Amino acid sequence: MQSRTEPGTAVRRLQHLLRHLELRTGAGFTAVSTSAQVHSASLPAKFCYTLDNGVLSPEQRWFYEESGFLLVKSLVSHEDLDCFRKQFERICKKEVSVPGLIIMRDIAMAKSEYVTAETSVTKIQDFICDEELFRYCCLPQILKYVECFTGPNIMAMHTMLINKPPDPGKMTSRHPMHQDLHYFPFRPANHVVCAWTAMEHIDRNNGCLVVLPGTHKGSLMQHDYPNWEGGVNKMYHGVQDYDLSLPRVHLVMEKGDTVFFHPLLIHGSGMNRTEGFRKAISCHYASSDCHYIDVQGTSQEIIEKEAKELALKRYGADITASFQDFWMFKARLVQGQRINL
Repeated sequence: MQSRTEPGTAVRRLQHLLRHLELRTGAGFTAVSTSAQVHSASLPAKFCYTLDNGVLSPEQRWFYEESGFLLVKSLVSHEDLDCFRKQFERICKKEVSVPGLIIMRDIAMAKSEYVTAETSVTKIQDFICDEELFRYCCLPQILKYVECFTGPNIMAMHTMLINKPPDPGKMTSRHPMHQDLHYFPFRPANHVVCAWTAMEHIDRNNGCLVVLPGTHKGSLMQHDYPNWEGGVNKMYHGVQDYDLSLPRVHLVMEKGDTVFFHPLLIHGSGMNRTEGFRKAISCHYASSDCHYIDVQGTSQEIIEKEAKELALKRYGADITASFQDFWMFKARLVQGQRINL
């Protein structure tokens, strides 16, 4: 279970960490400012979550070690993001067909007669066969940072373009607090990382990411569907038991900003209270040295069951692929050699 920390101690520790980094980090990296007093601090003798390849400063590595995420400003160009947006629009209009692509719709909007193709789509997943969108996963400036967590042999394991809709009044646009590792049958977790890029200004009004710093140091927790009155979107599982007093950080991001975070970091997003759609693009990467695990008898069985149900619905009763086969099919090498995954 997740270790518990006294609220006051956790807040002071987070404030100290963020304030320290605000004063010491170089250009291109940002931390959330606080009014905490600055104290002297020493770097750890050994880093557990990052690799020493000369890209991250010691302070950046320390921040990720302590917090489980790292926000890099203006990493992806507006030109690239505009291209990804246009390709998303073409997919929604069915001008292009992408093998293996999963199109998701909000539970409150899926059956509405008054929404256009683009406004009915809340997310597309597994776009590895769309060369334009997959270009995001291969951007050199993204992979430069990814290698700090995975090493040189890098697989793109899970891809998404998120089109968070204006909330229809039932709070279905929010995403419950969860750990991404809940969905992944491969380990070790420390060699997995997500790159998540804002495609426009994102803040609490349109449903920015919210993270619980330091929770990546815990274990994988029990997930299930939250008991929300307005309903929950398919496969939007949430952590069932975590310390609600832990400090939260809301990640306000500008277009092109990218956050990298650990798969055990507890995070989610709030409602979109605006009239526009909030877009972001992301890829989960893993070292190809990682290995698959059997999730039978674990808390991840629910995901394996839902994945098989989805495959059965899409491909028919003849499908006999295992959960591991499912992931091997949707993964794609982006750098180095494909070893295990």
